Amino acid sequence: MISVIIPAHNEASLIGDCLRALLASDPLAVPVEVIVVANGCTDETVRIAAGFADQARAKGWGFEVLDLPGLGKPGALNAGDAAAAFPARAYLDADVTVGPGLMAALWRTLDRAAPAYASGRVRITGQGATARRYARFWSRVPFMCSGVPGCGLFAVNGPGRARWGVFPPIISDDTYVRLLFAPEERHLADVPYDWPIAEGFWALIKVRKRQDVGVEEIARLYPESLANDDKQTLGARGKMVLALRDPLGFLTYAGVALAVRLSPAPRDWSRGR
Repeated sequence: MISVIIPAHNEASLIGDCLRALLASDPLAVPVEVIVVANGCTDETVRIAAGFADQARAKGWGFEVLDLPGLGKPGALNAGDAAAAFPARAYLDADVTVGPGLMAALWRTLDRAAPAYASGRVRITGQGATARRYARFWSRVPFMCSGVPGCGLFAVNGPGRARWGVFPPIISDDTYVRLLFAPEERHLADVPYDWPIAEGFWALIKVRKRQDVGVEEIARLYPESLANDDKQTLGARGKMVLALRDPLGFLTYAGVALAVRLSPAPRDWSRGR
């Protein structure tokens, strides 16, 4: 049995595609429920999400939309967990669209007695030339193409969910959870899902800076978790190889990375949409 928790803050333009793809999933061998946590929404997110209730029930899935005041993402995740009935959990960002076979593949991966973490094969997407170049290069770095990064989507079985209590008030919830599991406990369900990145050079800088600050926060607050980090670095030779294959992508990626080093930490978060 698996509960799918979708935190959503003003996602009216995206929640429909997210739920449409999720509800088009291949049948699972176990009960499924979907919980959309509308977190301080001032747009049509709640109305649009609630419109999928009949489709979910026709599929035999449970479905609930929680319309809550602004709690921040960790608070929204905790509210979803509190409402969830099933021990296994999938945490899905509202801007992600899953492939039809992914949920079934995730369940097959998680269906074991030992604690397990799983995600699908992420396809980084971008709108506009800058975002597409950045996404193309980023998708080729070792961390994204050879590990289980869990960007925008990660799932755990019941014993895995017992690894932590509530989500702490941190920036990078996905990094926090991923590093609670040793590399051999993280599993790839080789089915794709689309994860979009911010649009435009300045938006990419802001979001990348926030990501870096989030990783630094994990290292400061939970240094013991770094023993589970198997992130590979490119190295000088690897960077040269990728730069020769995709010079425009490299220049965009390197330009964002340099600007991030020179810029202060953001006061708030924006995806640039």
